Amino acid sequence: MHTRAATSSIPSPTRTYMIRTAAFMGIYVLLNLAAILGVFDGILGQAFGWILAVAVALPVAAQIWATLRLMADSDEYVRAIVAKNFIISAGATMALWSTWGFGETYAAAPHLPGWLIYPVFWGIYALVSPFVRTSR
Repeated sequence: MHTRAATSSIPSPTRTYMIRTAAFMGIYVLLNLAAILGVFDGILGQAFGWILAVAVALPVAAQIWATLRLMADSDEYVRAIVAKNFIISAGATMALWSTWGFGETYAAAPHLPGWLIYPVFWGIYALVSPFVRTSR
């Protein structure tokens, strides 16, 4: 017979995802905060600046991996909903980013840094998620 205590010690995919996301985004925020505060000013614009660029990008890649693990570790309904949100958000982000890029090229729109695509993606994901209710 299973008891509540025995099953509660097993982390759910959602809980694991939240822990991973908090850890990876904590690293991301700390690195960017350090950069904003000037900790890395000595390497900016130099070859070593690429080390910082990769270091900040790694938690982004890790958080995307965490989302893919959430899909893999969840039941088929949650997997389908998260995947559908992810696909819709990725498509909308690419369409928006392409439109803006063409605006920069053809309409003198102000340049936006490429790293903004990541928070824009998650912003679109947050906007889309309440409307995705079925796994079909």
